Amino acid sequence: MPKMKTHRGAAKRFKVTGTGKIKRNHAFKSHILTKKSAKRKRNLRKAAIMSAADAQRVIKLIPYK
Repeated sequence: MPKMKTHRGAAKRFKVTGTGKIKRNHAFKSHILTKKSAKRKRNLRKAAIMSAADAQRVIKLIPYK
């Protein structure tokens, strides 16, 4: 059986933590920033942990991470 291919788009967007959880970045941080509060923009900088249901789908896309 051939090796599975990693989904390169997913590999660039998600990282796996030491405990196997999926880490992601927040959306809505690229433009139209003037109307967003400083607190909101600051919190968008921080990475977030994916929900378990979504993480199962992402794990299939990045099998060797």
